[in-house]
Amino acid sequence: MLHKKGIFLIVLLLSLFQLASAQVANSPFSSFGIGDLYGNSLAQNQGMGGIGISNPSSWYVNNQNPALLINNYVTTFHGGMMIENRTIKDGTSSLQNTNGNLNYLVMAFPIKPGRWTTSIGLTPYSGVNYKLTVIRPVEGSLTSTDTRTESGTGGINQLSWANGIKINKYAAVGVRANYLFSSIITQQQARLPQTLYTPFLEERNFVSDFSFSTGLYLHKDSISKKNYQLNFGVIYDLQTTVGTRRTVRFDNRSAINGSIIDSVTLVNNEPSSIVLPQTFGIGVSFGRPTRWMVGADVSYLDYQQFKGFPGQEIDTRTGVKSAFGLEIMPDQTGVSSYLRRMTYRAGLSYDQYPYLVAGNQVNDFGVNFGVSLPVARISTIDFSVKIGSRGSIVKNTIEENYFKIYLGMTFNDNWFIKRKFD
Repeated sequence: MLHKKGIFLIVLLLSLFQLASAQVANSPFSSFGIGDLYGNSLAQNQGMGGIGISNPSSWYVNNQNPALLINNYVTTFHGGMMIENRTIKDGTSSLQNTNGNLNYLVMAFPIKPGRWTTSIGLTPYSGVNYKLTVIRPVEGSLTSTDTRTESGTGGINQLSWANGIKINKYAAVGVRANYLFSSIITQQQARLPQTLYTPFLEERNFVSDFSFSTGLYLHKDSISKKNYQLNFGVIYDLQTTVGTRRTVRFDNRSAINGSIIDSVTLVNNEPSSIVLPQTFGIGVSFGRPTRWMVGADVSYLDYQQFKGFPGQEIDTRTGVKSAFGLEIMPDQTGVSSYLRRMTYRAGLSYDQYPYLVAGNQVNDFGVNFGVSLPVARISTIDFSVKIGSRGSIVKNTIEENYFKIYLGMTFNDNWFIKRKFD
């Protein structure tokens, strides 16, 4: 029968779908492509630099490689949020801003424990939040200037259904279907001197389509007398043409109070498409189950095949995401010390973004730390921090220093139980 707590969490998951927002702290780098890509790491993965392609766990859902779902023998629910602070510098000035939002809702439950596990989840795919202002002198005038502003908000969310199936005692495969939805809005406005009107252009691109990814998991258990485990994982996101609809509106607005004087729709719900390129990732991990684990992931983003929204042109390359991480679990079943039952994590990440800014690719380096605090029976509160730097004033004209805080809650329980007696 279905446990009452299971019904409650399912209702909670469905009711919170509308609250998820692919929103990030203000960043000029989110103006490129479809915005900042989130990836599929949950709070516990972030504590290890974001790795997870090969990391097996019985208590956490692996949201990066669907093949590893076979390790979930009980129903698991994850909910998480993220808070980030960014300081943006251009060599002469700096801007600091902070934002926070619901980050993910993921649930997995075994159909046939140890053989087949399925999961559903709502996570952000990309986030856009930027505002760029350019002040230029008016031609023929020594004192007058015009101010042009471009801003972007929104992003893409994904609702995912994943399945992991065991092939034999050494291998498992997985597949995930993602429904991509939500919209990205860009606005352009010009403020001209000594005029009563301000031209305002808004473009809204709504995304609604499916994408698919696969995973493979290979492992060798009981290596030597200390029962070491070696794991290898592969993920592959298929290249996808995603359907979009585009609406463009032009307004004349009052230069005094910003009210709309007249408006015309230039493009109304026009069908179009974008192309999300294939990505390929591999991971390897080694450790002693329930004691410690070290691992590394590398992913390649083939963004030379990327196609953006109509009129959007960016110079793209192949991007690379790499990370190394470890976790230590002193004594998960111990009763003498709460500190020994906690799980400790640390990691490093290095990303090279698949687009050029000022003729150079953008690099991102981060240091991660995390801890999981056991609560109730086999549930945890998961906390991770990432401190990093993205871009370079010398190479990209802009540099960001940031820190991100990830807070998650993990619930494990047996929800589906066969009746033994009537």
